[in-house]
Amino acid sequence: MKNNIFKAIVAFGLIASLTVSCSDEFVDRKPTYSIDSENYFNSKEEYDLALVAAYDLLQSTYVNVLLGEIASDNTLSGGESANDTPGFQQIDEMIHTPVNSNLKNVWDWMFAGVNRCNYILEFKDKTDFEGKEQVIAQARFLRAYYHFELVKWFGGIPLKGDARFRLGDESTIPRSTKEEVYASIEADLLFAIDNLSTIPAQQGRVTKGAAQALLGKAYLFQDKFAESAAVFENLINVTGGYSLVTDYNTIFEHAGENGPESIFEVQYTDIEGAGFGCLQCSEGNVAVGFSGVRNYSGPLFSSGYSFNVPTQEAYDSFDDDDLRKNVAILDIVAWAAQTGATYGEGYKHTGYFNKKYIPRTRSAGSQGDLNLTNPNNYRAIRYADVLLMAAEAFNRGGIDETKARTYLNLVRRRAFGDTNHDINGSGATLTTFIWEERRRELMGEGHRFFDLVRTGRAAIEIEGFSSNKNEVFPIPIEEIQFSNGNWSQNTGY
Repeated sequence: MKNNIFKAIVAFGLIASLTVSCSDEFVDRKPTYSIDSENYFNSKEEYDLALVAAYDLLQSTYVNVLLGEIASDNTLSGGESANDTPGFQQIDEMIHTPVNSNLKNVWDWMFAGVNRCNYILEFKDKTDFEGKEQVIAQARFLRAYYHFELVKWFGGIPLKGDARFRLGDESTIPRSTKEEVYASIEADLLFAIDNLSTIPAQQGRVTKGAAQALLGKAYLFQDKFAESAAVFENLINVTGGYSLVTDYNTIFEHAGENGPESIFEVQYTDIEGAGFGCLQCSEGNVAVGFSGVRNYSGPLFSSGYSFNVPTQEAYDSFDDDDLRKNVAILDIVAWAAQTGATYGEGYKHTGYFNKKYIPRTRSAGSQGDLNLTNPNNYRAIRYADVLLMAAEAFNRGGIDETKARTYLNLVRRRAFGDTNHDINGSGATLTTFIWEERRRELMGEGHRFFDLVRTGRAAIEIEGFSSNKNEVFPIPIEEIQFSNGNWSQNTGY
């Protein structure tokens, strides 16, 4: 699917103004060309091309993953110096403001994804063809995914139903409440569950299982524990088809992509490069190069920009006999002593790197900037994540603590290779065990900040975090200005 996505998005970009430029805001403000929609969506092929365009913005979520770690207590910003990517540095230190280019990227790129989905849904009834329900269901899943990212980051956002946002909407359409955004997400995912197949139409396409997993997660973020538990239980025991990979070490290597543990995976390739002027144009995973070891020379890995460096406390959160410890985090000092590798020290150097998503040695045929175009897929939703979310829902909802322990211990048994580390706690003690397990299991995968926020622990765990402010990030200043007073800024910003 990786190569097909690239080819299709290029083709679609020639006929539709759906691409994202580096100056895009909430909607395109100075479109260079446009399409008469009455002359499009006349065939299955045109719907398929539009759908690929909607998938394409998933690749821009690399920045969401990076910042989800940097904003948390897992990692520090890193980089070359205190002036290297100031937006990252500000978020790390919890001093970010509405003037932050990296937060603006999250806003712009996720809304571009929403708009591409809305473009399909606006014309969903124009042309009939066999399998159209699958196309619409995929579009609605993707819209729910982009909306979920936006509501996590910014709280309430504007909604426009099944219609594209257009220039001027920002001054007339209000920000919806978080509850209204989640209601839209739930409706889209319920439709997707009813219409998607359990088998992907093509590698990388979403499935019924992906929609169930995201719906259960959306419920969990709202403390709707009964609803969350029910969806996860159905996914685990009825829909099925997923399993924990025996060897945790293999999950994040190339051979482990789209494996039996992957419920939803963002596809990347190294066939096309991008420059710093348009990082979202890359078909590769930009976060990987950003997280790489600075000036590295040695086996297995290649060099990067030393951002997103794990803290000593994050490394120490693992028991020594936890098999995930040295898979999740690379101890560069120990590695250099073992292999003779050499490296440079960047800003806020800790001696640790996010091993799940750092650059691996590439083949001679790799294309593009090696630091910007890494082919490492992002495992957006893993089965282990689902098991731990299910455990939390069953536990915190007071529904079934036996099931909560069962799902938690499935993850721990793989982590330690035995049953000697099973958890037997209950109540609040069990809740704490589940939260701690989520941190270790998902270390480096971009979830930690939002887990801390939704469970009310961020102010305790994150240095500089201000309650009733930093739970969400500021709306970019440009959007507030363009709304002409229609949108109020998030509290504290």
